[in-house]
Amino acid sequence: MNPSSHIIGTLKEGIILDVTMEELQFKAYVVISEPDINRVADFVPQEQFEASGDLHVAAVARADDAHEQVEEITFNMNLNDGAVFLCQDQAAYTATLEELGQYGLLN
Repeated sequence: MNPSSHIIGTLKEGIILDVTMEELQFKAYVVISEPDINRVADFVPQEQFEASGDLHVAAVARADDAHEQVEEITFNMNLNDGAVFLCQDQAAYTATLEELGQYGLLN
């Protein structure tokens, strides 16, 4: 995988990316948050829920988990899907951003 991405928005807890991986293109919400599915609505706007496609959610507990979580989510994605990455801490957040094509970005 050679991902590329660009920032399309910011959140208090993270950023929103437009990500391209091979033929897959999707919107990713990457935030520092406890791994609570109920928090997703705090980060993702209502129109994302109303859009066609699924919203995939992953918890990234440690920086070492980022590669596996991104790979697992993208493997299961279809056209018009989106992804939310709930990163436990700054290290997991930074590692997830790097897996999505953002390097050297500090939040």
